Amino acid sequence: MWEIFKAVNARVKAGGEVVNLLVGEPTLPPPQAAIAAAQKALGSGRQLGYTEALGIMPLREGIANLYRRRHGLDIPASRVAVTIGTSSGFMLAFLACFSAGDTVAVVEPSYPAYRGTLKALDLIPHRVATDAATRFQVTPAMIASLPPQVKGIVVASPANPTGTMLSAAELRAIYDACRQRGLWLIVDELYHGVTYDQPADTILAAGDDAIVINGFSKYWGMTGWRLGWLVLPERLVPRIEALHGSLQISAPTLSQLAGVAALDADGELQPRVLAYRRNRDALLAALPRFGITRFAPPDGAFYLYADIGDFSDDSVAFCKRMLEETGVVTAPGVDFDTADGHRFLRFSFCMDATVVDEAIRRLEPWFKSLNRR
Repeated sequence: MWEIFKAVNARVKAGGEVVNLLVGEPTLPPPQAAIAAAQKALGSGRQLGYTEALGIMPLREGIANLYRRRHGLDIPASRVAVTIGTSSGFMLAFLACFSAGDTVAVVEPSYPAYRGTLKALDLIPHRVATDAATRFQVTPAMIASLPPQVKGIVVASPANPTGTMLSAAELRAIYDACRQRGLWLIVDELYHGVTYDQPADTILAAGDDAIVINGFSKYWGMTGWRLGWLVLPERLVPRIEALHGSLQISAPTLSQLAGVAALDADGELQPRVLAYRRNRDALLAALPRFGITRFAPPDGAFYLYADIGDFSDDSVAFCKRMLEETGVVTAPGVDFDTADGHRFLRFSFCMDATVVDEAIRRLEPWFKSLNRR
């Protein structure tokens, strides 16, 4: 994706216009309650010093209550660890569960930082290939067939870049398959709250021996506040506390105070999800007109992952050409799938509807002008 960012920056520097369907960053501000809480804390004049390594208790209790409200689950606050965004959460989870040289399965296509973080920690990613037949999600059979050196697996629901979700029954079957193999199961639930036809189910309903990673970046639109959390098996809590305290001390205090207030902002945030749904539906209607017919409609998140194999087998070059000839930019699939991403694009639709509509207006005649392979 960095090649595409460079192309975008060069175009902007030259005075060119960009219609951006590239990044997964909500463009609306954080909830008003979060802003007010931060302003109150800053105006108090008191020192916003370090907190406990696992986070302030009002936030941990608020996150635990979120699982009661959304899923009817009684998750004790003692199992919640507040992190510096989900990026920190993944690093801590990987450090707590694995040793250098261990192999960890990663479902592809998936968020590229899974692989990057594993490699940075001297862990070995093992690719688990999926396709539209399983809606780009892992199955228990795939888990059962993993090689013996695999120690754990990273799963996402809703997933980036596909937006597909796993049902409660599918999550339970995956949980059971991992238990049978003795694998650590790490589930990215960052896009919970951003769903369209039904709410997302959590792996925590299947049992207590999975690790959940979530945060305030997507549903709450608080990307730059760098605030995430882990829900852990009890046996991992002391290890995570020691790691977080040693490596990062604590998540930012100001962000934690804002997060407490943000947890009650559903009334402000749900209309935003409806706006994402409107953008999703506009793209779902437009892609067949472009000549793109192979994709799994997203259940959640704000991405659509589409097969452009009829037009190109080089998604990076295709993205660059699209940007140059239409001003529209999307993400090449090679960032999300190391083997098959050369024929996919990810369309993000978390921006204003006017941006999505303008992208469609420009892309429809452009795709129709292209020669099919």
